[in-house]
Amino acid sequence: MGGLPDRLTGMAAALWWGSLTTIGFVVVPLLFASLPTPALAGQTAARLFTAQTWISLGCTLLMLVATRSVHGGPAARRVQAAIGFVVLGLLLALLAEFAVAPHIVARDNLRLWHSVGSAMYLVQWVCAAVVLWRVIRPSAA
Repeated sequence: MGGLPDRLTGMAAALWWGSLTTIGFVVVPLLFASLPTPALAGQTAARLFTAQTWISLGCTLLMLVATRSVHGGPAARRVQAAIGFVVLGLLLALLAEFAVAPHIVARDNLRLWHSVGSAMYLVQWVCAAVVLWRVIRPSAA
């Protein structure tokens, strides 16, 4: 990867996937295993997932801007080729935060909304993985 826009694109893709992985698959399960009550773990997890939404929003918007940059290099072009995954991941993050999370917090049909939220998080994680995989692909020599 070359210039600053390419490096920022790569960093954004790595941060997006890495933060989803760390929060969703390491930190939140540890909360439920370590905190004294599931209610306390759930409240803390909700705050972390909100923070994750903003991280996802920042990373995806940075990648979208980088694909429009006249100075974008190979990494930006690779993100452009995966633009559908970037946009889908962005939409899933926003929908999970503003459409699904309020139902979970209100404990409204908790099993259903938790399942929907978990599925959306997993699909967002896959989107981030696809984008990262494409961004870090070695350049043809």
